[in-house]
Amino acid sequence: MGRSYLHIPIFDHSTMSKQNQWIAGINAVASAIDNDADNVREVLLEGGSKNARITEIEENARRKGIEVRRVTQQALDGVSGALRHQGAVARYAAAKTWDEGELAGLVEAAEGKALVLVLDGVQDPHNLGACLRSAAAAGATAVVIPKDKSAPVNATVRKTSAGAADRLPIFPVTNLARCLRDLQKLGVWIYGLAGEADASLYDTDLRGNVALVLGGEGDGMRRLTREHCDGLIKIPMPGDIESLNVSVATGVTLFEVVRQRR
Repeated sequence: MGRSYLHIPIFDHSTMSKQNQWIAGINAVASAIDNDADNVREVLLEGGSKNARITEIEENARRKGIEVRRVTQQALDGVSGALRHQGAVARYAAAKTWDEGELAGLVEAAEGKALVLVLDGVQDPHNLGACLRSAAAAGATAVVIPKDKSAPVNATVRKTSAGAADRLPIFPVTNLARCLRDLQKLGVWIYGLAGEADASLYDTDLRGNVALVLGGEGDGMRRLTREHCDGLIKIPMPGDIESLNVSVATGVTLFEVVRQRR
């Protein structure tokens, strides 16, 4: 007689509690268990899957005292919605957000090498997740996003970021211009990326305390954000394409900082 697997109710993501959310995908679930097990409420895995990564996730979760249930693929499809689950989803406490007042302490602790990424209105959650992944890889001190003009740090962002959204201090701020002024008072030089700028990214000294500001898809930085930058810089592009995707531009810019600081 074949083994039966649990059917669980289908959740409406639009009514989900802000305190919990579902994350989906083998890498996202494994990263959550490895890096933030205290906030993983339960793990649901596809019953009958022979994938070694699924087995590893189950063993690791049980070791850490996390409830694990084997369920049907239909149940996983219902829970994960549009996300590609790969046979693994987890119910997760909502991503930690940091209070604006904590940013100063992180900058000071960086001892003159703070690297802050400011994303002014990135609306696509896949782009935001990719930006966070690059920021974590580059060792960024913090990421600042506007509360009302940005994609929220939701399950899609967390999956795309490959765990970076749970490692990085992310600051959703009410007033981005004020936050930039506060950073300047802490000795942080603020450089905004703009295609029409004269100065090149590669000719700019980025070895000290710096904040790199990138605008959202389409319109780029807002006027007030631009006015609060100490300087505007561009990524030289000898080809006949005028701009890069914001997540690509973020990676290029962050890793120029890494190169200069070697």
